[in-house]
This record gives sequence, structure tokens and C-alpha cells, in this order.
Amino acid sequence: MRARLLLLTPGLLALAGAPTAAHAQGGGNGVIYMAAYDHSIKVIDENTLDIVDEMRTSIGIPIGLTLSANHERIYVRDAEFEEIEIFDVATRQSLDSFTLSRGDRKVRIWGMEVDPAEEFVVLNTMRYTKRIDRWEIDEAVLLKYDLEDKQVTDTIPWPEGEGGRRARLMFSPEGEYLYFFSRGSIIVLETEGFTEVDRWDLSRPLEEGLGRFSFGFPTSLHDERGFHTGLFNFTDPVQNRRMMGIARVNLAERDVDFFTLGPSQPVSFRLAPGGNRGYGLVQQIGNYEFWTFDLEGRRVENRQRFAGRPRMGLEISSNGELLYIYNAGATIDVYDAATYEFIRTVTFDADMTSFVMIPEGTGRAG
Repeated sequence: MRARLLLLTPGLLALAGAPTAAHAQGGGNGVIYMAAYDHSIKVIDENTLDIVDEMRTSIGIPIGLTLSANHERIYVRDAEFEEIEIFDVATRQSLDSFTLSRGDRKVRIWGMEVDPAEEFVVLNTMRYTKRIDRWEIDEAVLLKYDLEDKQVTDTIPWPEGEGGRRARLMFSPEGEYLYFFSRGSIIVLETEGFTEVDRWDLSRPLEEGLGRFSFGFPTSLHDERGFHTGLFNFTDPVQNRRMMGIARVNLAERDVDFFTLGPSQPVSFRLAPGGNRGYGLVQQIGNYEFWTFDLEGRRVENRQRFAGRPRMGLEISSNGELLYIYNAGATIDVYDAATYEFIRTVTFDADMTSFVMIPEGTGRAG
């Protein structure tokens, strides 16, 4: 028992050495793209967790990686929130980069949504102008940037004036609609003139007796296009307590399939390959837990404390058998998804800023 606890101690994880024979297999044939502080994106073979290539960025430290809808390009945002660089996944070469900053005027890109056809991107921007004695900061503005012409072609009015740096937007799978998530509703804009064509009032309960539906509409490579699976919260109006459950939402049809799990807990959610399970993390100082959600059985299947990190992200292997704990730092800790058994720690040559994985069979150079 003492040896097992030592292996799980964060400072001694490197002593675990090579994986046991039972866990010698990899997590699948996916490709991991890890943005790092050394101005690079590490290309990692998921099967071995070895770096097989490296994409150098021209825009400085990469902090945000956005996949195109067809997974053929990666849009990279820099640490200053001023530049975007576009990489081709197959060749791992930089295709283009752009910034809206000019001279003493800085334009920071706080949010970006890529048109599924990749003809344009919608940018949530704020302009900062340097004066002799101060900086002037303008209100947040939505801009349409044409990727072929390399210029801003339109300013998109905020629906009902509800905008801001943290506003959330999302394209429909075919790109004909842009969803704007406001405080109490989802406003649907067509993408020719960006006028409102519909809205979904989220302040209404899912069914009689439930409180307001609070759902983040997460996106996952393991969900069907147009569907969103994740945790939701509501208030029990009878006992006035916060409850949580799991919902699968078809945003276009406003169709919600959901079940309740119990009192709300500070746990995250990641959908596993196949869509039958999900995994989550509780991240409280002194209390780090793995959770497994059985979506078919509509229950929490398992939960267990483990030696976590003060800040960490969770990814599931492309074959669903392993859990990857990453950020912050230069390591990925690998755990067995079924037992939560610690397998090994993989150390890379630079601290990471973000992490994205393309499932098996895609993203490999010829």
C-alpha cells in the first residue's frame, strides 16, 4: 500500500518508469497537437506519446488552438490576443497569418469562430488606442474577416446590444446560422446579413417542476454534428437547492434528452468516444477526483480521489481506454480509464499552453 501511494505523489510521478505490460498499449492512433511556450506546436503520436514533428509559430507564444470543421486546419491565437496563424494539418506547414493591429492601435481578438466552409471568420474584438497620456479602450465589436481577401468585410451588430468581450458565438454545422448566446436566450442569426431569424428562450424550465435550464453547449469531436452533450444545472424550486444532470441537446431542433444525477457538484465533463460514457474532474485544493458517467445507465458509475494538480485539463484517449491529465507544465499523466490506475508520466521539452487531439486516422502527414 505504501509503494502505491508513493507512485501517486506528484513529486515522485517520474519514478513510475515505463508502463507495465498490461498497459503497454497506447491510447489509440490519434494525433495530439500541444501548443508550447517555446513558440511551437508539438505534434505527438498518441500511440507512443512521442513527439514526431514540430510546427514553429511566427506569431509568438501560441495559446489557443481551434480546429476547422473538417479537421484539416488549425487556427492558432497568440498570447497577446492580436494575431492568428493558420496551419495545414496534413503538411504541418503555416498557410497564413493576420492581425488587425496597426501602429499605436492594438486590436485584440478575444473570441473567434471559423465558418465551416472556411470562407471567413467572425472575430470578437476590442480596439486599444495609445494616446500621449493614456490608452483609449473601445467597446467590443464583432467583425467578419474574409480569409481569401484578407480583410474585414463587415461589422456585425450585437443582437439587442448584448455584446462584450466574453460573448459566446457558435456556427451551425453547415454554417447557415450563427448562434449568439445571450443571458437568457439563444439568438439565431442567418449568415448572409446576420439578421435574427429565431430565438430559444432558455429561461423556461425543461419541464414542469424544474428550474431554469443552465447548460454550456459544449462541443466535442465525439458528438454527432449539431449535438451537444454535457452537464446542466437547475434549481429545485421545492427545496431550493441546486441540482445537476446530463443533457444531450440538438440545438437546431431544440430537442433535449436529459436525466438528473443529484445535487450539483463542482465537476467537469468530457464526452468519451462512442458517446456512451463521460469523464470529469473535481478540482478543489486537497480534493481531486475522477468521475465516470454512464450515459446509457443514466448514472454516476464511479468516482475516486487521486493526486491531482492545482490546475489541470482532462482529455480522453481516442480509443477510450486512457485518461490524459495535462496542464500546467511540460508533462502528461496517463491513467487507466476503467480503474483510474496511474500508468506513467510523459515529460516534454517545453511547458504547454493548450492541447487538442484529432482522433485516429486523421491529421497525419504522408
